[in-house]
Amino acid sequence: MPSAAYADAEYQSTHTSLFKDSITVPLKSVLPPGVTQYAFDAAMMQYMAIVGYEHVSQGDALEEYIDPYELWESEGKRKMPSAAVRPKSIEELKRILAVSNEYSIPVWTFSRGKNLGYGGPAPRVNGCVALDLHRLNKIIEVNEEYAYAVVEPGVTFTELYAYCLKHKLKVWPSVPSLGWGSVVGNTLDRGTGFTPTATHHQHICGLEVMLADSSLVRTGQFAVSNSPSSHLSKFTFGPSIEGLFLQSNLGIVTKLGIWLTPAPQAYMSCSFDMPDFEDIETIVDVFSPLRRNGTLPNTCYCSNIVEWLGMLGARETFWNNPGPIPPWRLKELQQELGFGYWNLKFGLYGPPAVIQAQYDEVQKIVAKHAPKGTLKGEMFSADDFDTLDPTSVPDPHGGFFVGIPSLWSLPMVKFRLPKDGSGIGAHYDYSPIIPSSGKEVLQWVTLARDIYEAEGWDLFCDFFMHERHVIFVSMMTFDKTNAEHKRAVNSMFFKMFEAGRKRGYSKYRSHVNTMDLVAELYDFNGHAYRRFVETIKDAVDPRGILSPGKQGIWPRRFREDEKMRANL
Repeated sequence: MPSAAYADAEYQSTHTSLFKDSITVPLKSVLPPGVTQYAFDAAMMQYMAIVGYEHVSQGDALEEYIDPYELWESEGKRKMPSAAVRPKSIEELKRILAVSNEYSIPVWTFSRGKNLGYGGPAPRVNGCVALDLHRLNKIIEVNEEYAYAVVEPGVTFTELYAYCLKHKLKVWPSVPSLGWGSVVGNTLDRGTGFTPTATHHQHICGLEVMLADSSLVRTGQFAVSNSPSSHLSKFTFGPSIEGLFLQSNLGIVTKLGIWLTPAPQAYMSCSFDMPDFEDIETIVDVFSPLRRNGTLPNTCYCSNIVEWLGMLGARETFWNNPGPIPPWRLKELQQELGFGYWNLKFGLYGPPAVIQAQYDEVQKIVAKHAPKGTLKGEMFSADDFDTLDPTSVPDPHGGFFVGIPSLWSLPMVKFRLPKDGSGIGAHYDYSPIIPSSGKEVLQWVTLARDIYEAEGWDLFCDFFMHERHVIFVSMMTFDKTNAEHKRAVNSMFFKMFEAGRKRGYSKYRSHVNTMDLVAELYDFNGHAYRRFVETIKDAVDPRGILSPGKQGIWPRRFREDEKMRANL
């Protein structure tokens, strides 16, 4: 068994159970593509010499390196690594890549492996060695004056928050709905949180990256030795290359500079709900301009009532009959639970007078354009010239809206499990980028609802409102042991994907099983974008050892060798 992934007992127990309890078919050993057993064994001995025997896993000890939500596990199509290696330092990582280059063994790199619903730690290519970076877990710096942090890949959102709390630093990290993921991993995959620095990738400032040949590169002002602006300015000299390492297999990010939110004097917890399905058009058309003109400077998060039910208990608790929950029952549940059909949440941050002015403007606009909705705001404030303690904000107002991480939303994957406790909860997502137009979003959500209900399922969704677009997440929670569930999820996903393709929508991230499918959407000028990135890939990773196939970018040896591709 690998060593503990988390020092926190709750996180470690949940982590272990998530993976171990998800396995329905015994793990099957595989070799890296194009590598003989003899060469593989020789490489394993060298990996062990580098990191220690206890930090290399093979065989049944790889249970934490598969996708716990894999749809086709019982059909023998599970994505499977050949081994896992866990370096502790930059020097160990360099030596691992040297061995991988020597034997042409591809590695699949991840920080914490918590990209659940998109493959978790599972590799795109069967037989890759799982390169687990969770032991590179130093918080190198948190600067209170300029509100930034510099972290290694293994640092979780919870650890960064705890560090700030312990040292009484007046900064708030942005955290997603689950705090056990990596700050680096989430940011590089364009994940989001809820505070003013919620769009994590837009707040990167200075990366350190290890290339396939073990050389280190730093970006922006971080590339200037001893620069006081290393993590303060995105202005640089020459091409900006940080974006090359987002959702990328061109290098391994070993240090990340990221901006945090200076602790504000006050925070207002805001909510707005509307009772009817069609009201989504009004919500988008009212709040999108407020996002664009700066009245609401932070991401607005909106979910439908079914997603809220998923937080509260098993579906059978609310509806235990065939088919989707009918509209009349959803109306009853809205009354019982005090929800709208759509429930929007956002936060306002800063001096109380400024927040109040923002809220008053929202209130005025809502009264005119969305009068049947319900807007609420509750202010939490420190004394003048002081900053707000996030722990003083009670639930349900605080949590990730004030930078406090948890595992709050994890139970929703159990929504469709039987009440008797059997089954294995999982989820799969379709998450397109859609223009922030009420008409267009309503058309999309209507189509998505029809696709769900044709399978007898309830639309289970949320969306994040940015200035000019929304990320619309259609979640399909299912029971991995239920063959009909898996068939329905697969059908719904591909119907939504095809409908999105016809509208010119792409997903903002992809499951490893559909990366090539999404990459095909970027077809301008004969897929010139992909060819450009492949050119870079072949130059910086000539042996193709770094995460082959990630985001549909393949190294030359996989593109040209049919035997290699046959193992995909």
